[in-house]
Amino acid sequence: MKINEPYVISLLKKLLDTPSPSGFTHHIINLIQEEADKLGIPFELNAKGGAILRLKGESSSNPLCLSAHVDTLGAIVRSISPQGTLKISSVGGFMMQSIENEYCQIHTRDGKVYTGTIMSTHPSVHVYGDAREFPRVEKNMEVRIDELVNSKDDVLKLGINNGDFISFDSRAVVTDSGFVKSRHIDDKASVAALFGLLESAATGGWTPKREVVMLISNYEEVGHGAAYIPEGIEEMIAVDMGCMGDDLSCKETDVSICAKDSSGPYDYQMTSKLIDLAKQENIPYAVDIYPQYGSDASAALRAGHNIRAALIGPGVHASHAMERTTKQAVINTARLLGAYINA
Repeated sequence: MKINEPYVISLLKKLLDTPSPSGFTHHIINLIQEEADKLGIPFELNAKGGAILRLKGESSSNPLCLSAHVDTLGAIVRSISPQGTLKISSVGGFMMQSIENEYCQIHTRDGKVYTGTIMSTHPSVHVYGDAREFPRVEKNMEVRIDELVNSKDDVLKLGINNGDFISFDSRAVVTDSGFVKSRHIDDKASVAALFGLLESAATGGWTPKREVVMLISNYEEVGHGAAYIPEGIEEMIAVDMGCMGDDLSCKETDVSICAKDSSGPYDYQMTSKLIDLAKQENIPYAVDIYPQYGSDASAALRAGHNIRAALIGPGVHASHAMERTTKQAVINTARLLGAYINA
């Protein structure tokens, strides 16, 4: 089975360039549907707007669920200040320092898009004596809109209101040295890897041994992405980024195999099988523990689904900040999943 790297990385760039904070994912789900249609993959929506894709197998019994999430970190307009700036409410868990001075887009309910910059309310060392030490917390952050506004009424006249979504510019770049650096690699790299499998099956003419149900969830960053999974699933692999840092062995070139996260240990047999397959396929991998991490499989287990679950994904540096991985890790994630569904 061959994974088409140019296809996967090109799709990943499209995904990264499409704004999709949790709760504002309709545009990217449309992109998912368009791509599924091109490959002839059946597509359906669940009630909360996530995508379900099905790859028929030699057997329809005991289908395997592969999940990845397409929603990202972001914010919502909490209020409009008298000076015409926007106060924010976070969507997902991130450090305020990681979005300070970032360019963003404001998406109004009537379809208008405005640009702006996320800043501290004490943004200049030439003006504020405490600018360096001023706490970077939600109440001290605001969006400066790129329009001539000086009051709340000026902003309201633009059509911007409380509850409008704010997306952070991804700044996605693929380097000649093989790195992919961007916001929101978590978890769009995994979505691209899943499509690498679908494209390989569609163009290579192979059929997996078992049916594969792919759930592209759209509320993972706020904790309930895969709280619902399709009926008949007993085995699930969440495909999500692997973390890097102190006391972790994962690198940007590795496929991360998570043995345990905040929801507890993952299934012993599934995790062992993934490790064995990585060895057989000569795929660089790392086994790690992520005590401050949760996945779509965590959400499914906590929702009471009677399933076995595992978690893998490409190694990503600086998760929930300016993230970076390698093309190699994304492609090898698809290869390992391909080995699993055909074992």
